Amino acid sequence: MASITSQNAAQAIVKLVASRALPALEPNFIMGGLVNRNFDSDLAAQGDVINVPIPGIMVANNIAEGGSVKTDNPNLGNAQIVLNKHAEKSFKIPDVTKVLAFPGLLDAYMTPAVNAVATMMEQDLLALYQLLDANAAVGTGAAGLGSEATIDAAERTLFSAYVPEGLKKYLVVGASAYSDIRQLGRFTEANKIGNGDAIRTGFVGTIKGFDIFRTQLAPTVSTTTYNLAFASDAFALVTRPLPTPVNGTGAIAEYVNKAGYGMRVIMSYDPNTLSQQFTVDVLYGCGVLRNVYGVQVLS
Repeated sequence: MASITSQNAAQAIVKLVASRALPALEPNFIMGGLVNRNFDSDLAAQGDVINVPIPGIMVANNIAEGGSVKTDNPNLGNAQIVLNKHAEKSFKIPDVTKVLAFPGLLDAYMTPAVNAVATMMEQDLLALYQLLDANAAVGTGAAGLGSEATIDAAERTLFSAYVPEGLKKYLVVGASAYSDIRQLGRFTEANKIGNGDAIRTGFVGTIKGFDIFRTQLAPTVSTTTYNLAFASDAFALVTRPLPTPVNGTGAIAEYVNKAGYGMRVIMSYDPNTLSQQFTVDVLYGCGVLRNVYGVQVLS
């Protein structure tokens, strides 16, 4: 039986802290849960370029009687995503042993730190609207999203762009646009085609093939809000683990990853405040993967 040492205790603490990171991340990470996620356990450094593969396109061959098959050699396309962001949030716990006895105390520290990191990543993903230029934007800026026709135009645009019917499609909107959608009687009232949930619970659900999500971080320029209608392959989020701290420096790292993204948690000692410092960080990059799979929805 292994003996309990200060090193064992330190490893146990940082593992416990790390285990609370992703559960705190997921409820506050809207876009990150919808886009194409690319994670690999290979260590990387800021500035590295990752090639995210894109399946090639094949065209069927009408083989004549007695003819031969036509062999394609499709090349995988790729989107080059630069790992140009290193998001971190650090906090200090004066008496770190208390988190072992009171997990709620740990959540009081961990949740705001993870939310800060998630907010930075979410803002970067939403800012990709600027790169969507394959499809013309739908809707009218500064005019709200109170028209069913705008949602219909977004769905028609993606269909015309040959987005496969089997792919999940999402509409991520700001607070005002979401409020407008909740007031579309044809979709929200139970005596029409809705079920009344938008009135009872406040959640819209699915409209014209789009799963509807709202975010406080929808980009607004002047008086125009840029909402996004897309399939998951429109965008890519790439995360890679950073190296472990140098042995003997007093820092211990633990890595967590789930569902295509990962984070690092470091525990170190701060002699200036006589407390343990924790750092939650992630190395990431994001970009457009398939331009035609997304469209700006103005409101």
